[in-house]
Amino acid sequence: MKYTIAVNSYQHPEMLARCLRYIQDAIKDLDAEIIVADSETGEETVMMMREDFPEVRFFPNTRNIGMGALANIGLYESFGEFIFFINYDCIINKEAIVHLVERLENDITIGLTAPQVKNYDGTLQYTCFRFYHPLTVLYRRTPLGKFSFAKKHIDNFLMKDADHNTSLEPDWVMGSAMMMRKKDGITFGGFDSRFFMYFEDTDLCRKCWENEKRVVYVPEAKIYHLHGKGSARGGLIRSLLFNKLTWIHIISACKYFLKYYGKPNPRGKYSNSQK
Repeated sequence: MKYTIAVNSYQHPEMLARCLRYIQDAIKDLDAEIIVADSETGEETVMMMREDFPEVRFFPNTRNIGMGALANIGLYESFGEFIFFINYDCIINKEAIVHLVERLENDITIGLTAPQVKNYDGTLQYTCFRFYHPLTVLYRRTPLGKFSFAKKHIDNFLMKDADHNTSLEPDWVMGSAMMMRKKDGITFGGFDSRFFMYFEDTDLCRKCWENEKRVVYVPEAKIYHLHGKGSARGGLIRSLLFNKLTWIHIISACKYFLKYYGKPNPRGKYSNSQK
């Protein structure tokens, strides 16, 4: 089998169903399979998958196992040569799949490709990034990001100085949509499941560079994604004290910086990471 579309899902059966219908349309002429890995699976989702999508390989979990662990189910259970990891709130098409795989097939030095991602209203989502600086999390997830010095830092992190309608080689890309060879994913050790949520995609891309493989953004491949910054809601005190996602992000950031503390940037002199 050539393609696996591996979908991460969590407690949104209606949105998952819409995602799967678009995938089915996209792969109807391709040698492809669909895998859904779902966290804290409810009865409604089980019934829907059994009755409406019996051909989809479904891996439910009784508890919330986190994004990295879900993605690893797609990686290690897949039969496809190429794996397209996507979130349940994405809408994809055949053209995106083909464009992403073509770049991988035509260049062995590329380890991971990612599409241009748009909001449902057609506006661009910034999904290409430079590697994190510890201040990046603070500026992005609190009202401190409204200050001019923080906005400059965030704009650099988001690569707003780059033309996102041209091919780019970012330090890392958002894990909501990324394509890679299965053999490379296994060589890299898959997703680090210690990152329950956030940074599992940063970590995978970093491992890609460490293995002398490039991360490439392919704007010809276009998908749609409903993306909300749940950890950014509320004021500074409310965000830090009451927003669970903020704390998950902070904990993942600490794990990431500890994991790579003292290690050189894998891109060496070619990196333009956060200062």
